Amino acid sequence: MEKYKDELSSHLVNPELALLVARGNDLLSRLEAWLPSAPQRIDWKTTWACRWRRQTSLQIGMLLPVTTLNCPPWSALSAVDEQKASLDRNFRQFLKGLPANNVLLAGSRGCGKSSLVKALLPRYASKGLRLVEVDREDLIDLPEITAQLEKHPEKFILFADDLSFEPGDAAYKPLKAALDGSVAGLPANVLICATSNRRHLMPEFFDENAAAQHLGGEVRPGESTEEKISLSDRFGLILTFYPFDQAAYLTIVASWITALGGSSRDETRSEALQWAIQRGGRSGRVAQQFARDWVGRQGLKRR
Repeated sequence: MEKYKDELSSHLVNPELALLVARGNDLLSRLEAWLPSAPQRIDWKTTWACRWRRQTSLQIGMLLPVTTLNCPPWSALSAVDEQKASLDRNFRQFLKGLPANNVLLAGSRGCGKSSLVKALLPRYASKGLRLVEVDREDLIDLPEITAQLEKHPEKFILFADDLSFEPGDAAYKPLKAALDGSVAGLPANVLICATSNRRHLMPEFFDENAAAQHLGGEVRPGESTEEKISLSDRFGLILTFYPFDQAAYLTIVASWITALGGSSRDETRSEALQWAIQRGGRSGRVAQQFARDWVGRQGLKRR
């Protein structure tokens, strides 16, 4: 044993070996600074929402907790009562372990599509609902994401906001397979929710109508149209949103003013309509923006 120690000591004091070890340590330090940090473990008991972020250069994706949530109160969302009821019922089924559908919310911009999905989180977080936001270009990671979620007891919304695909875009294929097409289905504790301004998620061109066939009085769409429809049709629940009329817009304004702790006055109506004219249209987003401005201005006057 003593002989072994002497030989080891002689190697350790070898100048060439010491130099090699020093250079190796320096190289490792540089590599550690370049490599991403190890993915942190998510405590889903205290974390309500995460984003999936992908480092393109290293082809590595990870879940990152959301520290500041942007979730509107459920009660503040008005003039979309039918959509609210359908979405709420679907997720009550999901949380109770009953059959439920993946959801596509499509239609006019600023009409509350993403707000409805996000409002579900504080509404049902105490019952185990959690949300993971995934960007369109990261949908290729769906199998990896769902593999990380299925081992947890919580129920997850995979949320893809403002979703649309261009011709030749490969990102829609993993989504199509995950919805209904792959031999490996979604875990029982995961549902996909997507919002889009496009009903079929992909652009539709006028010349595609020329490919339609008329057989015995029946219209059969062309292959390109069928391909686009086949993606949106894989969502079991499709909720459609339309532009608001003046009455609905003013109702939404009043709801947001109340939700923000303010109160309406006689001039609220005319100012809200003028705000919509300046913004080029009536929508839930415009109503919320006016309500923030109105409640803020009234608060400044009181102070």
